[in-house]
Amino acid sequence: MEQSHVDEGAVTVEHVDRVAVVRLNRPEHLNAWNHEISSGLDAALRDCSEDPDVRSVVITGTGRAFCAGADLSGGADTFDSERDRDLEDTSEARTPKLLPHQVPKPVIAAINGPAVGVGATYPLMCDIRIAAQSARIGFVFNRIGMLPELGSHALLPRVVGFSNASQLLMGAEIVDAERAHSMGLVSSVHPDEELVEEAINLATRLSVAAPVSVAATKKLLWKGLSLSWDEMHEMEEPVFEWVGRQPDSVEGINAFLEKRPANWTMNPSRDLPKELFD
Repeated sequence: MEQSHVDEGAVTVEHVDRVAVVRLNRPEHLNAWNHEISSGLDAALRDCSEDPDVRSVVITGTGRAFCAGADLSGGADTFDSERDRDLEDTSEARTPKLLPHQVPKPVIAAINGPAVGVGATYPLMCDIRIAAQSARIGFVFNRIGMLPELGSHALLPRVVGFSNASQLLMGAEIVDAERAHSMGLVSSVHPDEELVEEAINLATRLSVAAPVSVAATKKLLWKGLSLSWDEMHEMEEPVFEWVGRQPDSVEGINAFLEKRPANWTMNPSRDLPKELFD
């Protein structure tokens, strides 16, 4: 198993074979979100998107927390975009520019320990969420007089159902890993010491499939959140026809018939036409 590590300050990236493990890295602050976390994640996800050697991404936290929400050390007007503050730490700087659902590869959130506020809404943008037994997840915005963000009012009801979403968002409750699992907020729960390994194993299994086909399916899945069945069926057809004419489709069928691993040559960040999904 090949490994390489890149230290990027508030966000680090470790490559395990074809899986990029992205870590929020402010453990002394429970990985509280600030402009360094936001810009670090943007840079890491952009690199993962463009690197053809990266097939899947895992996002987790360093230390005993995933993310303890926004860094509130700046005071009561932390969320006031017009307040005087560090010029590098504006509200705009804290807002991520590239979200996990926009990465053309599977992105798994491995939630370790506390994940509250943006630490809960950001993983919603991932394709799959798994949790450590120590995970505590809370959409606590209303509790501090703020509002859930990152489209969570639309996405969370689709993930856990309207009633559960109402309780989580309006009640600002913090739920443990088993409760999160029971409502579908996470798909599995693991011992703390096994979480990242389980996430990497899952990411590795996802990495076997054709990268461009995976990217197309991911785009359609996220598009489908706001489309009817008829609209999705209409969108799928030209994508299906395009994929069927590509080299990876030919290779996939030949590999299946010849009972050998496929040698995928296409790069989703380069080869998948964006206009197919407009």
